[in-house]
Amino acid sequence: MSNNTTPQLDTIHIVGAGLAGSECAFQLAEAGHKVVLYEMRPKEQTPAHKTGGYAELVCSNSFGSTTDYSAPGQLKWEAEKLNSLILKAAQKAQVPAGMALAVDRLIFSDDITKTLTEHPNIQISQQVVTDLSQIPRPCVIATGPLTHMKLAESIRQHFDNEFLYFYDAIAPIIVADSINMDVAWFADRFDKGTNDYLNCPLNKEQYETLMHEILGARKIESKDFEKEFENTPYFDGCMPIEVIVERGFESPRFGPMSPKGLKHHGPKDLYAVVQLRKENKEGTAYNMVGFQTKMAYPEQARVFRMIPGLEEAEFLKLGSIHRNMYIHSPKKLTPFLSSPKDPGLFFAGQITGVEGYFDSTCIGLLVAKFVSNHSQNKAMPLPPRETAIGSLLNAITDAEREHFQPTNINFSLFPTPQEPGLRGRSNKRKKRERMIEVAQTALTQWMNEDLK
Repeated sequence: MSNNTTPQLDTIHIVGAGLAGSECAFQLAEAGHKVVLYEMRPKEQTPAHKTGGYAELVCSNSFGSTTDYSAPGQLKWEAEKLNSLILKAAQKAQVPAGMALAVDRLIFSDDITKTLTEHPNIQISQQVVTDLSQIPRPCVIATGPLTHMKLAESIRQHFDNEFLYFYDAIAPIIVADSINMDVAWFADRFDKGTNDYLNCPLNKEQYETLMHEILGARKIESKDFEKEFENTPYFDGCMPIEVIVERGFESPRFGPMSPKGLKHHGPKDLYAVVQLRKENKEGTAYNMVGFQTKMAYPEQARVFRMIPGLEEAEFLKLGSIHRNMYIHSPKKLTPFLSSPKDPGLFFAGQITGVEGYFDSTCIGLLVAKFVSNHSQNKAMPLPPRETAIGSLLNAITDAEREHFQPTNINFSLFPTPQEPGLRGRSNKRKKRERMIEVAQTALTQWMNEDLK
């Protein structure tokens, strides 16, 4: 008889090697579980992915703010304490982007792929999962907004035919050498000292002409699999530029094309700017910040070359649009993001209704803890509501919400401090500093409880 008293942990099955699935697989493998990670790419591609690499970024290459006074910055602080694989890989693949954490997407994906494929506790399967019944429990579905249509149908049936949908749009990427540096200039808003953004200036006449052309440009028709959902809303964080213009001719000037904090750098008649952010470490490519679009490819090249500094722009990638999908988590999932009908069936990432790369990552990290404890019949408290990760979880599981749509982490999700002297607009900074202080204390206590 063996003297080995180490408990045999369950094998966990994870479908999808995107950000959430990759993070979840790593956390579980590190905890001692055997993991089977299913990824259909490159055997079968989605409409948006281009490679078979894990954690491939298909939209922006930015993970958002790293500032210690912001909600996204606090989420990263918590993820670092929780040993996030995605955060470590992003930091290794980082490219300059001011206060944001942007990455060279190829270096980033290659690092994640290497880590997971070489991990002794992870087995990779290229099986195309088309039905929930194919996967042994416990399992995690982390297939994201571009879930295989047959699997999506299986999930829809599991949840009594209730799903929500929205669209996501991708911005163009430009060859750096094709940008006219006699016109564009490096600067960051309010002179933070990073100078990480290239700024293309427009005067009022140029701005108005560009807006008219954006509105009049031919748009891409929805693909056959998307036409059923043509009237569904866009998520505000990925709003196509033409939709922003449709909401108001001046709207872009108060959004991605705002000259705020840059006027003293540009020409005297500066009315609006188009900002370009580094796409890779070498600085050989830039993406157009806030210029997600559904314009036809020839129209994009024609219209965007009207922007001063981009007259001869060479496009490595043009904008595109694809269908995104998410579950009505407050109604259909438990607070631990499992199915009430099937306790061994968990969901993670964007499919749960979070938006943003890092938000999805953190839900994958959190679900790894939930499913590990479930498999061992261990009780585990939810992350404190005061933490960023707890506030994000609450936002997608709060059954009291009348309306549910995807969300990023932001201070409105945190509990409001009740201490005297923290109310009113004039105390906004003090209130947020207090929120962060409380969040960090709460996360530390929660982690210590988990170790007991």
